[in-house]
Amino acid sequence: MRIQEIETYTVKIPLKKPFKTALRTVIEAESVYVKVTTDNGISGYGEAPPTHVITGDSLHSIDYAINQVYKPLLIGKSIDQLEEVMQILQQAMIRNTSAKAALDMAVYDCFAQQTGLPLYKLLGGYRDELETDYTVSVNEPSEMADDAQQYIEDGFNLLKIKVGKDEIAKDIERIKAIREKVGDQPTIRLDANQGWSVKEAIYAIRKMEDLNLNIELVEQPVKYHDLKGLKQVTEQTETLIMADEAVFTSIDARRVLEMGAADLINIKLMKAGGIHEALKINRLAEAFGVSCMVGSMIETKLGISAAAHFAASQPNITRFDFDAPLMLKEDLINGGVTYERNHIYFSKDAGLGIHSIHEQSSKREEQ
Repeated sequence: MRIQEIETYTVKIPLKKPFKTALRTVIEAESVYVKVTTDNGISGYGEAPPTHVITGDSLHSIDYAINQVYKPLLIGKSIDQLEEVMQILQQAMIRNTSAKAALDMAVYDCFAQQTGLPLYKLLGGYRDELETDYTVSVNEPSEMADDAQQYIEDGFNLLKIKVGKDEIAKDIERIKAIREKVGDQPTIRLDANQGWSVKEAIYAIRKMEDLNLNIELVEQPVKYHDLKGLKQVTEQTETLIMADEAVFTSIDARRVLEMGAADLINIKLMKAGGIHEALKINRLAEAFGVSCMVGSMIETKLGISAAAHFAASQPNITRFDFDAPLMLKEDLINGGVTYERNHIYFSKDAGLGIHSIHEQSSKREEQ
């Protein structure tokens, strides 16, 4: 089964409501879709959203990497020799993790279709249902509390609260307002997106512990490169601390794990460069006794389907952050995972189960 063609498409889909974090505000989801077709007629799909402030990738850089660098190297290669294909993806370019992830997804989709298995079963098949959280964007405390209440009423039991954009006192006010609105039962996890200093993080987390705000975990409280600071926050607070932007590769994960810099790791395919490297990160974390979350960028159901298949396959992945498709005004994907409120289910179709992409997407014109 050899790669015969690689095509890219660009898509833009408005969000129902602006998505705000300490790093950026997003009003529409942009992505590059990739379609890999083999000589036996199988087509696999992948997705790469540009996330400038995290991966450094843009729509143009993703498209260039796929079409100008990887396409000439991958045409004619056998997907049956999966490790060779993945070695090309990792070695032909440094960084450019979003482009790598899109191609990695599409190749795994083809590989699984060839076996006749859904991808999550091929990768390990640990579970066939996931529960996602829902993200509350950073806004004024009263608006965030109203949003949180609405998501609880919509059937979500896990809330991921964005903080880190303003002074610490306001972040604490936000969480207090949310707890007052939704009560003690819903699980609340925080994501500071690197928005706090080490001292601010320790103060804020201890203060929330003293106020009994019942925070499950805090994700990436300090700058991605400050592993000593991350370790300091982890050691000086009781709340679980999760590394996100600090971990792109298995090498990054090893540094964090050997230092004991975090209690948990958030794996994202766009950071890791795809499923192949994500599996390495998870196995390494498992060896250290550290469980993982699988998260996402602002992606459509295509990229989320790939991430969900990976997450469902592994017992060490215990948390799932796959709400992005629910934030979009339109679904361009026929097939893939399905949502029933906070639950995600998989079809019995082979691969990712993607049947087609709706016509809103625009095919790249060959130069």
